[in-house]
Amino acid sequence: MHNIISSLIKKVFPKSPFEMIKFVIITLILSIFSINIGVANQSAKDSTIILTKIKQIDVKYIIKKLFSKDEDLRKTDLEPLTKDNSFAILPSFNYSIVTGFMAGINTLQNFKTSLDSQTNQSNIRNFNTYSQFRQFSSIINSNIWTKGNKINFLGDYRFYKFPSTTYGLGGKTTFNDESLVDYMHLRIYQVALKKVSKNIEAGIGYHLDYHWNILETNGDNTLITDLQKYGLSSKSVSSGLSLNLQHDSRTNSSTPLGGNYVNIQYRYNLKVFGSKTNWQSLLMEMRKYIRFPNNTNNIIALWSYNWFTFDGKAPYFDLPSIGWDTYYNTGRGYAIGRYRGKNLVYFETEYRFGITHNGLLGGVAFGNVQSISNYPNSGQGITSMSKLIPSFGGGLRLKWNKLTNTSLAFDYGIGIGGSKGFIFNINEVF
Repeated sequence: MHNIISSLIKKVFPKSPFEMIKFVIITLILSIFSINIGVANQSAKDSTIILTKIKQIDVKYIIKKLFSKDEDLRKTDLEPLTKDNSFAILPSFNYSIVTGFMAGINTLQNFKTSLDSQTNQSNIRNFNTYSQFRQFSSIINSNIWTKGNKINFLGDYRFYKFPSTTYGLGGKTTFNDESLVDYMHLRIYQVALKKVSKNIEAGIGYHLDYHWNILETNGDNTLITDLQKYGLSSKSVSSGLSLNLQHDSRTNSSTPLGGNYVNIQYRYNLKVFGSKTNWQSLLMEMRKYIRFPNNTNNIIALWSYNWFTFDGKAPYFDLPSIGWDTYYNTGRGYAIGRYRGKNLVYFETEYRFGITHNGLLGGVAFGNVQSISNYPNSGQGITSMSKLIPSFGGGLRLKWNKLTNTSLAFDYGIGIGGSKGFIFNINEVF
């Protein structure tokens, strides 16, 4: 029986990293076609808020009730539920293993570039934070749709002054492997996607990751870390172009109430663009949102995030790492950078549900699991990946603006090996 099972595994699973990548690509392409059946043509009406006879309220309404006159409240009640523009500026307070206590200002601008009802809602997020460990970060994320969703501009601009902890490479690291490191980081990502068919866009992008003043600050200089083994230098540059394919049937990317999202990005970093070395990466991401029960706004959300590097040696801080997706959201329950390696496979599921009938308060329960390439590599394909690393948790959602379905998210995650922490977000995690 053991031999039969082993033979079956060898036939089903890829035997090399390249075969593994092809295996995942085929799976994702099949997923695109399967999710289009019955749901890809979901209309804007299907993704709007399901209204009840109970009056819906939000934090903005409560603030107005405390400080406004009765006639102002009556005007608020008469506002149509078709408003597409909103702006929120909020203080944020966070705690994580890497940052300690962290405070800052977050802003979110939701808007439409056209009155056309078929145009998706655009948003620009800005995060500015300073932490207990003197870490500063400023981030601008943008998702802008032109009229009729003909072009989608995706931007990710960041600046970090980030003394922090890295735990080495692979899935077998522990807190005893932590290494203190200081560096500065500039990121410029800009992608332009053109609509090629209903809910499908394709395009190109430019990507720059520049790390400098990289310095390990361990008191014990005799410690040989994975960073030193992999290659420690005072700076690194990754610069290159990307090819992108995206499917998006969501009408509200900030707080989806249905639809699907698939993103495939191939990035080629080249010396001719200023990259320190030539290397390539492949990012494949899929999200699906299912109403359950069907007559509510409760959502089962599914998220697959897979990140591979190949054909060259990526700089240490550009390797796939937990928490280094666009919005820092992979791996709730673990510190940013807790697991890092040549390849990352990640899956998460979450159930979002209402708590109060007036829509003010909601809740979530989530679980995620990841696998990272072993270091030093042992085996090929699936056998080169670490054991599954899980975490789970829950949180609350506080409705900020009922017109744009904007919420404040407060989560707590628990991982293995003593990992845990609070997470704060504007809108849903994915």
